[in-house]
Amino acid sequence: MKSNFAFVLALLAAFTGMACKHAPPANVAAEVNGHAITNAELEKIYQTQYPQTAEDSNADQVMTQKLDLLTRLITNEIMWQRAEQLGLTAVDADVATELNKMKAPYTKEEFDRQLGDRHMTVDDLKAQIRRDLTVEKLVNREITSHITITDADVANFYAANKPSFNYAEPRIHLAQIVVTPTPDPNIHNLKNSKAQNDGEARTKIADILRRLQHGEDFSALAQNYSEDNSAQNGGDMGFIPESQMQKASPDLRKLLDSIQPGGISPVIPTQDAYRIMKVFSREPAGQRDLNDPRVQQYIRDTLLNRKDQLLRAAFYETARNNSKIENYLARSIVDAAGKNK
Repeated sequence: MKSNFAFVLALLAAFTGMACKHAPPANVAAEVNGHAITNAELEKIYQTQYPQTAEDSNADQVMTQKLDLLTRLITNEIMWQRAEQLGLTAVDADVATELNKMKAPYTKEEFDRQLGDRHMTVDDLKAQIRRDLTVEKLVNREITSHITITDADVANFYAANKPSFNYAEPRIHLAQIVVTPTPDPNIHNLKNSKAQNDGEARTKIADILRRLQHGEDFSALAQNYSEDNSAQNGGDMGFIPESQMQKASPDLRKLLDSIQPGGISPVIPTQDAYRIMKVFSREPAGQRDLNDPRVQQYIRDTLLNRKDQLLRAAFYETARNNSKIENYLARSIVDAAGKNK
């Protein structure tokens, strides 16, 4: 009797396990702790972040992009839910302030056209702003507030990298904001903002320049909007030797030589992008001492960025592990591949 009873339990368990892999709800791309991310939502956001399908694109490439985007949407939903639980949801006043910043450089007609080009309404934008601000508040509480850079950390970094602070020739400390007419799916900024064509790129870079001229922070704008790997570091490119600048572009070096420390360039058109550059400082040749405030600040910023990236990655992964996620789009792709064998 016992063996029969055990057999029945095992059989029931098997059927239960099969039932757990239920058929995906209609028109749902993924579920996060019971919250549905619909195919319509995914498609709408995809259209705002990726150009129209190019002639040389294929269905596999498009689906790869959508999977990458869905992964980011899942992570964002997890962060949103956690922030709500902690009472960190951005209030209407915060949303209104950020919206007014976005609208400031434009006439009403220009702003409405920008939204139309991105297939968005004002309500869509407000919802996105609220999510972005809410997640930022969560990250500041759970990550940024826990980062401490000690004097010992700075000293150890300097000791391990002392030769790099001995400049064989004068250098210039630069940052940049880059906007490209052809979005790269491998480049991400905090706002997931990517121009889709040359017209959008020119409009976007002009908007950023106006915001900089109105006093907005260069690093924050770079993190939010730059379409370049330096975005995560606030556009910081570090110290560039003068000879390297001269070799790359004598005209660019001449332009940057005319900018005082703390100043920014006009929009610089290049072959594949539009750029705005900031000159932090110019450094003569020779060894920099640990007591130099600029060396201290550079090291602290470098260590802060490293720890921030590490903690974010670990925090996001831990949050995913503690969440119930059903990625129906991914499952459908795998299932379809199995049927084609």
